[in-house]
Amino acid sequence: MIKTIDHILVAVEDLDKAVENYSTIFGFAPTWLGEHPTLGTKNALFPLENMYLELIAKNENDEGPLAETVKEHLKNYGEGIFGLALETEDIEKAKIDLSTRLNINLEISDGKGLNIISKKERCWKNIFIPKKVSRGIFTLLIEHTKGTLIKDEKSDESFITRMDHVVINSNDPDGLVELYRDKYGIRLALDQFVEQWGGRMLFFRTNQTTIEAIGIKKDGPPKDFLWGLAWTTKDIKKTHKRLLSAGVNITDIKEGRKPNTLVATIKSHCLKVPTLLIEHL
Repeated sequence: MIKTIDHILVAVEDLDKAVENYSTIFGFAPTWLGEHPTLGTKNALFPLENMYLELIAKNENDEGPLAETVKEHLKNYGEGIFGLALETEDIEKAKIDLSTRLNINLEISDGKGLNIISKKERCWKNIFIPKKVSRGIFTLLIEHTKGTLIKDEKSDESFITRMDHVVINSNDPDGLVELYRDKYGIRLALDQFVEQWGGRMLFFRTNQTTIEAIGIKKDGPPKDFLWGLAWTTKDIKKTHKRLLSAGVNITDIKEGRKPNTLVATIKSHCLKVPTLLIEHL
């Protein structure tokens, strides 16, 4: 049902400034700048090898349901990771299957965007998962039906190439497993108790992209939230040098927790999103 992580949404106050910051981090500019007139939002898309990052902001000239959701997120949490989009190849079947598994009546909506750079159009179909079901995370299923998202033509070993993983924090790891593995159908590749944290580390994998969850059982209603992002580079030393030259605050390179990896933490230009840079050796 779920093919892969389609994209991650980051809510921003100032889209132009956010584009400038993430262009610095990635090494290239977005290939899509667009608007959603019926939703009241505008966005910038950075395509990578395995997904794309969407910076999304309220459009000052429009009102709409998504604009209100973005506005509420910014008011409550500030800029940061806003949502998770999961790709499906058959949204009609996904609607039937998920409606049954979640015991709710899901609806399919049409989406359309116009790229102000190329003047080309993309169309898609969405299913928005109610937050009471998604445990607080803005989640949608998407099937692309028209148009493509072109990748930046420039190539450099210092550029960001892929998303390695997105991190979710949860106070109810059992419920998280039930939702992502049993309801969404995403493979649970790791379930390990970490004594140091007093909780569980969970890896959900789909098409070489990972949802990494930190689950520490706590009292209260089940609550998950998107916390951090990890980006892959082919040469972390070159990326590190490029970022330092651009004035980015980044830690020294060190060996990663996973064998045969090198990592560094990006401390600026990422809208307060905890951000890890990683090279797989």
